[in-house]
Amino acid sequence: MLADDITIADLENDPYPVYAHLRQTAPIAYIPAANVWFATRMAEVEAITKFPARFSPEAATSPVSRSFGTPNILTTEGPVHAELRGGIEPHYRPRAVAGYVEALVRPIAESYLARIAGSGAANLMAEYFEPISTLSLARSFGFDDIDEPQLRRWFYGLSQGAINYEGDVGRQAISDRTCAEIDAVVLPILHRLARSPEPSPLSHMLHSGMPDGQTRPPEMILPTVKVTLLGGMQEPGHGAGSVLTGLLSNPAQMAMLRDNMDEWLPRAVDEGLRWVAPIGTQMRVARQDEVLAGVTIPAGAPIAAILASANHDETVFTHPGRFDMTRPKASHAAFGYGNHFCAGKWFAKAQIEIALRLLLQRYPALRLDPDRLPEFRGWEFRAPTSLFTILE
Repeated sequence: MLADDITIADLENDPYPVYAHLRQTAPIAYIPAANVWFATRMAEVEAITKFPARFSPEAATSPVSRSFGTPNILTTEGPVHAELRGGIEPHYRPRAVAGYVEALVRPIAESYLARIAGSGAANLMAEYFEPISTLSLARSFGFDDIDEPQLRRWFYGLSQGAINYEGDVGRQAISDRTCAEIDAVVLPILHRLARSPEPSPLSHMLHSGMPDGQTRPPEMILPTVKVTLLGGMQEPGHGAGSVLTGLLSNPAQMAMLRDNMDEWLPRAVDEGLRWVAPIGTQMRVARQDEVLAGVTIPAGAPIAAILASANHDETVFTHPGRFDMTRPKASHAAFGYGNHFCAGKWFAKAQIEIALRLLLQRYPALRLDPDRLPEFRGWEFRAPTSLFTILE
């Protein structure tokens, strides 16, 4: 397989064989179908994401910037990035999360468990994990009145723009319509919060660090609101689906976890996020000609640090394609690196743990539906498309 032969369909279907081939033969390679360079080994992924003096996140032509606008928290650096991140990060630090996450997530999870009770079977992606993820993020962020179907529709539309490396007109149109709908709903909320602050990240983004009587323009933070909605709604729900798939596909490990959930559940969550990274890349731009793995990346060229591939680097993880929560602990790349590592890391992991714990306690013999086994899709965002289970 040559880099020129790799298609978006190949990546959407299963990128891991592609990444494995590239790690061995061309760890730095230009992929014409995606209009971007790929870095697929852990060493180069870390070099790209940890050194902004060499590789900048500022990419006005990236799918995220093109779809959501600028400035946004993913494609800015320096003081502007600090302003945008500073409005979000305090609410999602470990100590802050520990103080509210159980009271926030548990009632949401229990309400969706009640909906599937007595059904005998469920598609846990659509009926449990994704609803919990979308509502937990929205309520924690400051969107109290937007319902779950609308949030999930927003997630789908935003994702079409964020993954549109190939410039597909249809995908972009879906994203543009979604962004226009979000603008119409969210801008009035932001204007209200500018006048009447509340203790929420959404409000904090407007007011934090500003002189008395002043706020940031709502239009300035709106692109970051879209980024946060997408990532925060996507990562925990999709990650939970992958973790559960790994566990249900390995009965011995599931038995270990059930015997000692306090010890093994956090490790299973980390392993599932490594095994199938919910968010596949961090995008950067070479500030000048850069040489990595003997290959020159031209100045101004976009390069994707493939987090999902780094998590399968054979020099870091033994048998990386296996789900194995007993493997020796090692840092993984699922939450990214550098100044742009995921600010919601601890919230996402805690949310996944709560959702899984409640589910497994309710259904001690939960198992996959043998006639409808999970199928994974995606490379920028990857998860089971469905998770049909027998509830026992």
